[in-house]
Parts: sequence; structure tokens; C-alpha cells
Amino acid sequence: MADAGGGTYTLVIDLAATAAIDVGALGERRFGAGRYAYTGSALGAGGFSRVDRHRRTARGEHDVRHWHVDHLLGHPDARIDRVVRSVGADVECAVADRLPAGPVDGFGASDCGCPTHLAAAEGDSLDAFVARVREAHEAAVAALDGDAADRDTRVDVLAVD
Repeated sequence: MADAGGGTYTLVIDLAATAAIDVGALGERRFGAGRYAYTGSALGAGGFSRVDRHRRTARGEHDVRHWHVDHLLGHPDARIDRVVRSVGADVECAVADRLPAGPVDGFGASDCGCPTHLAAAEGDSLDAFVARVREAHEAAVAALDGDAADRDTRVDVLAVD
């Protein structure tokens, strides 16, 4: 999933059962069974290799808990279903702002002024939620200023095996 250009990504996460999870400095939080979307950035030399790290955490192959999402992904009932990416675009906060709020204020947003970077599906089916996340990415990319919008950007949805 690595892409040298980097950009913004959203992990669409399925949590099979309700769980109380210690989210680092945010403390223990309750997550209801359902679907969540975590939006982050993959800028810099590693590009989307950060997504590969998240996938290893969700598979139980990586035990380090550095980011808030690591704590959620490290739970045995959590899995990443799909990844929506805005390749070549820094639209992390714009995407997060276009999605419904999740159950934890400040989740993934300790380095910005956003309320949260974790969204909850609000009853959407998995496919409908993925479509909603993709629409948020497309709208955020479309809203970029002229120079940024003219770059080679694309939004894609990747299934996770």
C-alpha cells in the first residue's frame, strides 16, 4: 500500500463487539460494536507506509502503541476493511470535518484543532459508510485552492486483505 507521494488516508474499521479500550493519554473509552473511520496523514518520505503499519497492528503483528488509532486497532475485535486515500493531497482535517463525530473527543487530533479524527458510521451499512468516506475525500480534494487542485491527485478505495 506504500505510495511514495503520500497524502491523506482514512481507515474504515469494523469493530465486531463492544469494547472498553485504553486509548493512551485519552484514558479508557467505550466503543460500541460497529464501523468507524479514522483519518490520518501519510506525508513525507514514507508515504502511505504508515497504512501498512496500521494493517500490521490490526493483524496483531505489531505491538507498539504510538498513535490513538493503534489502541483501537490493537483490540482483537477490530479489523481494517478498506482504506480510502487522497493521493497527493494534504486534506486530513478537511476530510475529518466532513465525517460524523466519533465516540472519543480528541482522538487522532492532538496535533490540530479538530474535535476528532475518528468518525462513527451512525447506522450506515459498511458499503454506505465507505461511500460516505470517499465522498468526504472527493469534496476535500475539490475544495483545494487552484494550484493544489491542479496537482496529480486522486481518490481511491483499497480493499484490505
